[in-house]
Amino acid sequence: MSDDGHSPTDIITYIGVPLAVLGVLPILYNTAATLAALSKIKRMLKHSKLTALTRSDVVNRIIEVELPRYAVTPWDRFSNRSEYWTLSRHPSNIPGGSWTTFNWRTNVIGLSTQRVEYADQLRQPQVEVAFDELIAYLLDLGAVPDPHGWRLLRSTGLWTPVGCSLMLSPDGKENALTIAPLDSSDGHLSLAVNWSGEWTTRDYSHLPPYWVRLPPPPLDERNEDVRAESSSIKDTVTSEEAATEGETSSVQKKSLDSARQAGEAIQREPITCQISGDGITTALRQEDQLQSSLQLDSLYIDHVRIRAGRSDGVWFASAITAYGTTSQTILWSYKIPETIVSFARKDTVPCGVLVLLNMVDESVAPEWTAKHDDRAASLDAFTRRVQEQRDAIAAEARMAPAQRAQAAMDRQRKENQQRLQEMRDKMRLDAQRKETQTIDALQSPKWSTEVVASHGLAWLKSKDKTLNGSMTVKDVVGVLLHRMVLDGQFTSSLCRMLDLWKVWAENGGMRKSDLAALEEDTTLFAYATLLVAMIKDTASGTEGSLSMDLQECLRMWRQVRLG
Repeated sequence: MSDDGHSPTDIITYIGVPLAVLGVLPILYNTAATLAALSKIKRMLKHSKLTALTRSDVVNRIIEVELPRYAVTPWDRFSNRSEYWTLSRHPSNIPGGSWTTFNWRTNVIGLSTQRVEYADQLRQPQVEVAFDELIAYLLDLGAVPDPHGWRLLRSTGLWTPVGCSLMLSPDGKENALTIAPLDSSDGHLSLAVNWSGEWTTRDYSHLPPYWVRLPPPPLDERNEDVRAESSSIKDTVTSEEAATEGETSSVQKKSLDSARQAGEAIQREPITCQISGDGITTALRQEDQLQSSLQLDSLYIDHVRIRAGRSDGVWFASAITAYGTTSQTILWSYKIPETIVSFARKDTVPCGVLVLLNMVDESVAPEWTAKHDDRAASLDAFTRRVQEQRDAIAAEARMAPAQRAQAAMDRQRKENQQRLQEMRDKMRLDAQRKETQTIDALQSPKWSTEVVASHGLAWLKSKDKTLNGSMTVKDVVGVLLHRMVLDGQFTSSLCRMLDLWKVWAENGGMRKSDLAALEEDTTLFAYATLLVAMIKDTASGTEGSLSMDLQECLRMWRQVRLG
């Protein structure tokens, strides 16, 4: 015992115990802080309706959270309307969970394990979604693209600043889709979404993105009257034959009549076509307005699909994309091939050819061939023949009767031979002039596609009375596309005409065989001019525009991360 009365044991107790207590305090603090953070994380997960596995290390103050990773896709806009058109009732407030604003069809593709110390460090894993499906969904709800954002994304890619807006609210005042940080995006484009219920300005009755409605051909009242009269006559004949041939024959005729009526009904109804990056996907017949009790019938479209070795599908997809691309509806899923765009921009149709096809009056076209006026020469030849005939008759009058008869016969034979020779010379001259005119027509100044289409439309209106005077190029193109979906033979013929046109445009100009093909079916060529003009107009209008920026960005990033 020491002099002051304290033993070594007392000294250890007084000093060691407080030191031991101080050593345990950090562990106690870490335990309390970890349990508090874990409790907060569980409340956050419960509030966001997330199922997660949590583990905690109270000594090292680490919390592990294991959350599922999803691939998502929008619900069907018709079959699952409540999920498609409304927002989620339990959106997540955890950073990275902005995608839970909407209802999605989800598929677990893995697990994401996070090691955090504080609750505000927790991040919800981003989901994988097809970029085109995401943009189509937002457009369908009413979002509008931000041209500046898409131009910046196209030019800078992953270096686009965080927060840059790609889609805006319908009023254009709020951001609906923005660039998000690249945290755990594995090199994918990272996006965040923001949406409010009152922003949804569209519903199932509107035409969805990627779809184009094709109008039916206009009705001709005269043809309808004739069709009705013909139908009544056929019904009368059918009833008479049914009475004599029996019930079996009657059933067959009724089935044929119903099939015929169904075919006529399809021709008088609009058709909606879904266009993807690979051309036409689906064609459906339906009413003008999409109703709640929607009954859609798929149509046969193999003849307008894109197939190797045939150009029909490419021409149809290009034309319908051009038809569906407007300032209000941005149809950016299919990219018109550059070869077709380049062809449409060229001036390839000589004006003289249109004159020869009687599509253009010669007074409208510039002078492209020599003019021939044979009236003076014909008058001189006629005067000379009359004078020679008078002289011969006067000479015959002075002859003896026997000589006069012989001379008259010789004169008539000579006149007949002369007329025959003049006719041959005229036919030979006409053939030479026609040949020269054809060559001059092929070498005449070339008109632009728009000018050719305007004359083609006027010519078609003069031939087809169902095309009223107020119909524009786009109106007639819509009717043409409608017919192309239903009539495979017409589609094949029209696309062959387009191929022929494209070949001569790429090979330096028209040849006589090309002109002969146009003369054989001028109506098809007039239709072709409208399609090409539609493609040129759209390609020129979208070059360097929002539509092109959208196409390039969607082609660059097929899958994106949304959070």
